[in-house]
Amino acid sequence: MLKIPESLKETLSQSPSTSIIIHRNPDGDALGAGLALKTFLAKKDIQVELISPNAIPNYLKWLPGINDVIIYEEQSEKAQDIIKNSQLIFTLDFNDLSRTGKVFEKFLKTLQSPQFVMIDHHLEPADYARYKFSNANKSSTSEMIFDFISALGGQNLIDKNMATALYTGIMTDTGSFKFPNTTPHTMRIAADLMEKGINHNEIQINIYDSFSLDKLHLLGEALNKLVFLPQYKTAYIALSKSDLEKYHYQKGDTEGFVNYGLALKDADFAVMFLENDQEGVRISFRSKGDFPANEFAKKYFNGGGHRNAAGGRTPKSLEETVKLFLEKLPEFIAEIQQKNA
Repeated sequence: MLKIPESLKETLSQSPSTSIIIHRNPDGDALGAGLALKTFLAKKDIQVELISPNAIPNYLKWLPGINDVIIYEEQSEKAQDIIKNSQLIFTLDFNDLSRTGKVFEKFLKTLQSPQFVMIDHHLEPADYARYKFSNANKSSTSEMIFDFISALGGQNLIDKNMATALYTGIMTDTGSFKFPNTTPHTMRIAADLMEKGINHNEIQINIYDSFSLDKLHLLGEALNKLVFLPQYKTAYIALSKSDLEKYHYQKGDTEGFVNYGLALKDADFAVMFLENDQEGVRISFRSKGDFPANEFAKKYFNGGGHRNAAGGRTPKSLEETVKLFLEKLPEFIAEIQQKNA
């Protein structure tokens, strides 16, 4: 059972002006958690706004309440005014302010004595928050928000829209309940959310079965470029800027592509490299079993995350990034084998 400090309960009871901030390049979990928490706090007569560092990906624009999300990159002055006047600032689904992007992070660090509340399920949380709810064993931040609301006695306030948001977050961060982070508690929450009247089939369709023709063609390109290294039980995909432009790439179009590498029978590790003008190369890591994808991401690619799901980035070119990956992979696997010997 999640325990909430009495001081935070007291603050919430005073209806403080509140901001909710999610991470850059928001996914289903960040938005699901943020939308649900925003609605819950609003029902408690708390003035609250949800702020995303950058644009919402197309595959999540159907979520209830999504049009009210403030995009920092598009409305920075408005977002800054809201945050400056907030007595509480919830940060969801990230463990360090750097996950909001360089510009947003710089602004957040100028705030004078804010009351940050971190709710997150990633490893190695930073120490910026006064109230820290961090549990890497949880399936998702959306699961933690359900527990947070329940601990405040608000489970009866979860309506269909909130349940839809939370279910989306849990479903996407568990790979439709197939990842190892899915627990009996996760499934009980999913059942509770279904009893709120959500259409779980429609949610699946909106997330996984609403591809544009360009996105399907991009998936075909990615699969054609998939490389399997049987000696390392590793698959990788590298998509260049020209590949993305060819198929009119939109934010979120490659969500889930990396998982196709793990669909190979003998693959334990899958990586996808995505070239981007503004961010260099973004990298997604997925693994099976005990392979520490997060350690590989942290050691070589300025990243981190969960054991079986992590991310990273590098300012290098796509070719240089893939070359570094191919150089370091054997070294890393040898280290793991030595540790386990």
